Formats: sequence, structure tokens, C-alpha cells
Amino acid sequence: MGQIAALEQPPETIKRGPLAKIRQLRKTSKPVLLAGTILLLVLLSTLFPGVLSPHDPNEIHPELALSPPSLEFILGTDEFGRDIFSRIIFGTRVAIVISSASVGLAFAIGIPLGLISGLYGGLTDGLTMRVMDAVLAFPSLIFTILIVAALGASPFSIIVSIGFLFTPRFARLVRGSVLVLKDVEFVVASRACGAGSSRIMFRTILPNTMAPILVQITLGMALAISIEAGLSYLGLGIQPPTATWGTMLRDAQRYLYLAPWYTLAPGVLIFVVILLLNFFGDRLRDALDPRLKQV
Repeated sequence: MGQIAALEQPPETIKRGPLAKIRQLRKTSKPVLLAGTILLLVLLSTLFPGVLSPHDPNEIHPELALSPPSLEFILGTDEFGRDIFSRIIFGTRVAIVISSASVGLAFAIGIPLGLISGLYGGLTDGLTMRVMDAVLAFPSLIFTILIVAALGASPFSIIVSIGFLFTPRFARLVRGSVLVLKDVEFVVASRACGAGSSRIMFRTILPNTMAPILVQITLGMALAISIEAGLSYLGLGIQPPTATWGTMLRDAQRYLYLAPWYTLAPGVLIFVVILLLNFFGDRLRDALDPRLKQV
């Protein structure tokens, strides 16, 4: 077993794994550090929304409806006099939880499918990939609308629909990595030492595919946030009075000229968070891909 463990990682990966490269990226790239700091603030608002929000997100003040930004209401109020800033913070929790859970579901299903398909090949590979191709053939938003309409608008149905939609992305990504790695020397040596298929998949090949998987996770979360906001905008997401970015954007469009701050707050936040996740994913890819790294 000691021989197998020693052969499971190539020397380059042992010396400098994905986590070491991420730490190095953090030390040398100020834009990435800034993006990571903002995303950390978004995460904190997800974990502690009640601490960061100055008001109850559903507290109504009819006399203060559509009030402009002030010291009491930083981003103003909506048509019911509710604090927009507090609702944005609680909407952040909805967006991050749903995107994380849906990407996690896709990860949990797609990774084993990609490993099995790439390692065994043949009929297993053909059937699995054709199913994945069929899922990818559907437009993302239309596919999620069909599933949510069938299961009902709820967090569970949104997570299942987005997770199922993203599964082929992880499966095909991992399958491609397995096809490249399964005939590499350290995998062949591990097999020659008596390692079984499950050990080769999860202990030898999978750790060496984590770099593109980490990048796919960040990009997948950005797209999941966009899809969730789109569903909420269409009335198929989390239902009121729960605050979501898409619902706030839909309600704000009726007051575009009367209260422009109402529209800008959720719209700008959706844009910034998705932009930062995509930027972070691109820089993470640059740091983890040895072909893009200067020697």
C-alpha cells in the first residue's frame, strides 16, 4: 500500500498542488485579493444576514414608501417602505445558498459519472455522454423553467433543476481529464501495484483533476446566480415575501423613473457578484494551469 500511495501523485503535484498555487496567487495578485475580499463580504452577509442588516427585511413603513437613500435607509425603501439594503443582504443568502447547493449537487453527480465514463470507456462511456449531451442541448433557462414549473416554485426544485443542468459540465470535464491521465505513468504504475478501480479513480486520478474542477465551481456559481435571479424575475423562484435579487429587480422596474435607486441596487449587485466570480475563476485557471504559468 505504501508503494501505491507514493505513486498516486506525480512529483510536480506533490511539490506544488492547487492549494499552494492559490496561496501564491493571493500573494502576488492584488486584483484577485480585492475580488476575494468582496466575495468574502458577500459570504459573511450570507452567514450572518441578521447581524449586518440594519432593519427587518419585511418590516413595512407605508408612509416611507419609495424614500430615497438616507442615513436611516442607506439604499432607500421600496414600494412598501421596506429597507432595500436589508432586503439585498437577505437576498444574498438566497442567491449564494441556492447556487452553492445546486453546484454541489452537480459536483456530487457529475464527478463520479465522469470518472466512471472516462476510466471504463466503451458502452458505459457512450451511453453516459449521450445522456449528458441531451441535457446540454436544452437552453439553460428554458430547461430550469420546465423543471420548476413541473415541481413547483420552491428552493428544492430550483436546486434540483440547476444541479441537474450543470451535471454534464462536471461529467464532461472530468471525463476529459481522465482520458488524458489514465495512461500516464503514475496511474499505470499504481494499477501495476494492484490498486483497484475505485482507488485509481478517487485517490490517483481525481486529485489531479481538481484544478479545472475548482475553476468550474466558481464559473458554475456565477451562472447559477444568474439563472436563479432570472427565475425569480419571472415569478418562478422563491416566492414573496422572501427577498431575492430577481424579485426585487422585477418589482423595481415599475418605478424605474420614480425611484431609480430601487432598480440600481439589485441590478448592480447581480452584475458585480457574477463579474467577480467569473474574474476569480479566470485568474484561478491561470494560476492552476501550468501551460499558462511562466516558468
